Amino acid sequence: MDSFIKALNSYAPLAAACVAELVKIVRSKSIPKQGFLLREGSVPKTVAFVKKGLFSYYYTTAEGNIVIKKFFAEHSFVASTSAMLQKKPSLFNICALEDAEVLEYDFSSFQQLIAKFPDLAMFYIKYMEKHWIVDKEILEITAKYQNAKERYLTFQVMYPGLNERLKQHHVASYLGITPTQLSRIRKEL
Repeated sequence: MDSFIKALNSYAPLAAACVAELVKIVRSKSIPKQGFLLREGSVPKTVAFVKKGLFSYYYTTAEGNIVIKKFFAEHSFVASTSAMLQKKPSLFNICALEDAEVLEYDFSSFQQLIAKFPDLAMFYIKYMEKHWIVDKEILEITAKYQNAKERYLTFQVMYPGLNERLKQHHVASYLGITPTQLSRIRKEL
C-alpha cells in the first residue's frame, strides 16, 4: 500500500483523512501471466495500480492483428479511461505480460471521494494532465511523424528497462512494425 500512496502523493500531496478513506475502497488482486485485467467489449468500472508486473494495453484489428497502444509497469495506474468515463464497452484489452499484483479501486467510489476531498481532485487533475494531455501529445507526434528507428529510440526513453522484459513481437507491435524490421533497427544501433 505504501507504493500506492507514494504514487498518489507524487502528483499532489494528500491529507491523512483522504488517504484513510481512499484505502477503504482499495483491494488487492493477483493476475497471472496472460490473464486479463480487462477484456475488449466489457464496460470497465475499476482502476488498477500496478504493484508488480507488466501489462499491455491493446486492441485487435479486423484482420486479427494485435496493436499495442501502451505498456504499464510497476507504479502505473491502468484503466480503459475513456470507456470508463463514458460507461461504454472498452475497445481495448489489458493483459498481463508477467504475473502481476495490483491494487484496484472502484471508479465511482473514487469519484465520490473526489467530491469530498479537494486534494484527491488535485491528484486526479495532475494525473490527467500528465498522462492524457502531455504524454498523449508526445505519442501522437511519435506515431505520426517519426520513422521506425526514431519511434524505437523514443520507446526506449519512455519505457526505460522494458526492452529486457518484453518479447520482440510486443515491442514491434507497439512500434507498428514487424519483428524483422525491429531486428534490423536493433542491429543498426
